[in-house]
Amino acid sequence: MTTAISSSTATTATSSTGAVSAQEQTDRFMKLLVAQLNNQDPMNPMDNAQMTSQIAQINTVSGIQELNETMKSMAAQFTSMQVLQGASMVGHGVLVESGTLSIDSGVAKGAVNLASKADKVTIDIKTAGGQLLDTVNLGSLPAGQTSFQWDASKYSGLTNVTFKVTATQGGQAVKTTSLAQDTVTAVGTDNGAMSLQLKGRSAVAYSAVKSIL
Repeated sequence: MTTAISSSTATTATSSTGAVSAQEQTDRFMKLLVAQLNNQDPMNPMDNAQMTSQIAQINTVSGIQELNETMKSMAAQFTSMQVLQGASMVGHGVLVESGTLSIDSGVAKGAVNLASKADKVTIDIKTAGGQLLDTVNLGSLPAGQTSFQWDASKYSGLTNVTFKVTATQGGQAVKTTSLAQDTVTAVGTDNGAMSLQLKGRSAVAYSAVKSIL
């Protein structure tokens, strides 16, 4: 009896024993093919077209596995290069999307990004518990990003505060994005992607950085 060896057979064997190299997978296939030839029905032997098809299938599986390994290696090298280049960011300020400001040397810095111009923009500064500390009036602003800072020197013991931006144009709300400024203290990797350790908050992915100052 002729028993076909398919790419799914090779794939199942691989998944049951863990990842194997392309060479090991090819060797396994050849052993199965030889066993199949030795035990085939002499009255109904495998034809050349069938054997060629099976060899093509295993070559496809092996090729895909080799490509996956190559891409993994390239991704790891790219991440390492990113971290090496990212080391130059240590000590620099960055803006990340957040509603919490870190206080450094008595000053909290951030920015607001407006989807369109606004004739009135205010920022409410609050404690983590929600107590209003101050309101910063930025007046009229054009669309785009505008930086601001808040003097926290008279509030001893504060390490961070929350803030809420309110922007209107002719009494109608304008869409805003709140950005907090922090300082990069170290660069590393997290799940294969570059991450930045910040002075006043938890590490963030490099992709979360909106601006480098």
